[in-house]
Amino acid sequence: MTIERARRPGPSVRTRVVEHKGHDEDAAEIAREDRLVTEEPLEIRVRVRGLEPRRAWVTMRTPGHDFELAAGWLVNEGLATPGSLDQVAYCTDADLDPEQEFNVVTVTLGAGAAEVPHRHAAASAGSSACGVCGKDSVTEALQVRSAAPWSGERPDADVVRRLPEALREHQDLFARTGGVHAAGLATAAGELLVVREDVGRHNAVDKVVGARVLAGDSPAAACLVLSGRVGFELVQKAAASGIGSIVAVGAPTSLAARLAGEAGIALWGFTSPGRSVNYC
Repeated sequence: MTIERARRPGPSVRTRVVEHKGHDEDAAEIAREDRLVTEEPLEIRVRVRGLEPRRAWVTMRTPGHDFELAAGWLVNEGLATPGSLDQVAYCTDADLDPEQEFNVVTVTLGAGAAEVPHRHAAASAGSSACGVCGKDSVTEALQVRSAAPWSGERPDADVVRRLPEALREHQDLFARTGGVHAAGLATAAGELLVVREDVGRHNAVDKVVGARVLAGDSPAAACLVLSGRVGFELVQKAAASGIGSIVAVGAPTSLAARLAGEAGIALWGFTSPGRSVNYC
């Protein structure tokens, strides 16, 4: 597999703000510089050898690790296997305007790959809060699983309670902007293998999976660590990649817990150094 790299927009931008502090006679206005997390669209196109590229998805994301996002999304959607990714590159079509130049990624699949299914061939789009749209049943979500269920060790309760703090140490963009989610893959012993941040929680998960895939490693891992809540689509992505457990700072939804149970994924929520709740 070859990866063509190019210059990309930054993950945050400078802005001028006025901070209001105190009240009544103690009130103060402080003009200062702040940073905002960058949010821009990323269009993912898929090319099967011998066919023209087709738009598969558009998502709002934080620029950076775009190739990982595209690769992870394809694997988690069941549209590609780690071994079928042949090339990932920014699109260089002459009709792209400057704002689109680094916001369109084309993934080329190797010989023998299937054409993009109909449900992804239209002008699909999602927000940075949206994950795997249209999967409204556990059965359908499990049908796109591209990896075997995790059969190795999982972190115990002591390791689980340490994982969010370990993740927080790698959330540099959050420290600067306060506006992004984080996801990390970890071993059963609590060693973080990869951490990524993004304005979309599902994008952060796709990025960590894509990072493993593009590095030639299996996306399967003992644990997925999340900086926020656990929605259905995040459990679906974990199941698709063969992840054994999910540890989250926030709560799971009812459908997320149901899918985790049926997928054989250990699910932990409300995790802090002093507490964690095991749902399945």
